Amino acid sequence: MTALRSGDTESVPNIAVRRREKVAIDSTRYLSLEDFEAAARRHLPRMLYGFISGGAETNASIRANSKSFQNYYFIPRVLTDVSARSHRKTLFGRSYAAPFGIAPMGAGSICAYRSDVVMARAASDGDIPMVLSASSLIPMEEVRQAGPTTWYQAYLPGDPARIQRLVERVAAAGFDAFVLTADVPVAANRENNIRNGFDVPIRPSFRLVWEGLTHPSWLLSTFARTIVMHGVPCFENMDATRGPPIISRHLERALGNRDQLSWDHVRLIRRLWKGTFIVKGILSVADARIARDCGVDGIIVSNHGGRQLDSSIAPLNVLPQIVKAVSDMTIMLDGGIRRGSDILKALALGADFVFVGRPFLFAAAVDGQRGVRRTIDLLSSEISRNMALLGLHDLSDIRPDFVAHVG
Repeated sequence: MTALRSGDTESVPNIAVRRREKVAIDSTRYLSLEDFEAAARRHLPRMLYGFISGGAETNASIRANSKSFQNYYFIPRVLTDVSARSHRKTLFGRSYAAPFGIAPMGAGSICAYRSDVVMARAASDGDIPMVLSASSLIPMEEVRQAGPTTWYQAYLPGDPARIQRLVERVAAAGFDAFVLTADVPVAANRENNIRNGFDVPIRPSFRLVWEGLTHPSWLLSTFARTIVMHGVPCFENMDATRGPPIISRHLERALGNRDQLSWDHVRLIRRLWKGTFIVKGILSVADARIARDCGVDGIIVSNHGGRQLDSSIAPLNVLPQIVKAVSDMTIMLDGGIRRGSDILKALALGADFVFVGRPFLFAAAVDGQRGVRRTIDLLSSEISRNMALLGLHDLSDIRPDFVAHVG
C-alpha cells in the first residue's frame, strides 16, 4: 500500500489520532517512569506489552537488575553549597545535558508510531544521545537526520564483506558512534512472547486480530496509521541494504550466522570505522580487557536488559570490578534503571554514563514525542534534586563513598 501524499484525503487513522490528541492527558500527570509503564500496559495489546517488558525464560535477570540498585543506599554530605550544581556530562569529547541516553530497542515502531524518529527528535531536543537499533523499522538515514545526537547499534554476522558494507552505510549516514552488541550469538528463549502469541516475523492470527480490536487506540494511532502512511514495516538497518518486512518468513536467513562473530571481527570494525567505537554486552573483566586491547573506545556493561541469557549477573554488580580493571577507557552501563537515584548510584560506582531503554518506549507508546521528553525531564529533575540532597556540586564529585551496599 502506498503512503498518502500531501493533498490526499485525510485517513481514518489520522482522524483518530487528532481526536486522541484533543483528550490526551497532560504529560505532567506522569510523575515517574513507572507511571508511563502502567499507562502503556492499558494502551498496548498484551503481546506487545509483554514483548517490551519481558525477558528470557524466568525473567531472573530482569529482577536482578532492579534489585541490584535497591541494594545500594546513599551516604549524603551536608552543608555544601549546591546552588550552582550541574549534571552535564562530557562523553567522548562531547558535552551532554545529562549523564544518560536512550538505549537501542528493536521493532519499537510497532508499539509506538514512528518510535525511532520520535525518540531521536526528543533526545536531540533534550541534548542527550539516543542509540538506534539495527532491528529498527525506519531507515537510519531518516532517523539520523531527525536526531543528530543519534548513535547506531549493530547486530552482525561473522561475515567480513557484510560488515564492511554496513560500516560504509553507517558512515555515509553521518553517524559518529558505532555500537556493536556482542551478547546475541543466538536468539534468546523468550517464553513470554510465545505464551502471549507474539513472534517476529509477525504471523497473522485470530489472536492478533482480537488483540487489535480490543485495543482500538493502539490499532488506529499506531498500527493502522503506519500501514496507511508508510506500508508494511521492514527491518531497515540490519545490513547495507533494506531488510525483509516484519511479516517475512525469510527474516532468520537475513540475520546471518551471528554465532560466528568473534574478536577478530571487532578488530576489523576498528580498522574500518573512524569514529567512536563501542562494544555493548560486556559483563566479564576479561572481555573488558580484550575490548580495550582491540582499540575499542568504550564499553556498555549490560546483560541486554535481561533479554538474552537468563540468570546473567546484573551489570551494576560487576561494574566496580570492570572499572578497576579498565579505568583508562569509557565505561557505560544499562539495565534496570528507573530513577535518577539509580543513575547516580551507577556513576558513584564508576560508570561514566548510563542508558535507559524500556521506559522511553512506554512513554512513546502512550504520549509520543511529548512523553519521551517528559521522561527525559523526570530523570533530569530527579538527578538534580538528589545531587542537592547528596551535597554534590558536579557529577565529577561523586565517588564510591557516597553509597553503601546493604543486603
